[in-house]
Amino acid sequence: MNKYGGISILMSVLSVLALFVLRGPNANGHLIIAIFSFFSGIGITLAILSKKLIAVTLGLILNGGVLVYTYLLLIAFGISEP
Repeated sequence: MNKYGGISILMSVLSVLALFVLRGPNANGHLIIAIFSFFSGIGITLAILSKKLIAVTLGLILNGGVLVYTYLLLIAFGISEP
């Protein structure tokens, strides 16, 4: 696995760590959504640049999962706000 693939997987791990650090009753939801979107976008881009099959597959699955979670979180915040 080359450096792009490793950094792509690291972006998904950083997203999960950011979730645990920024959670709580007073968490800023819009900040969490922005961080997840940024990390996931960078991770998907680096996974595609990797050109290694295992890195591309693993990076797209992990970062795509974070992106889907971010989208569902965005929908939840949109429903809950008046």
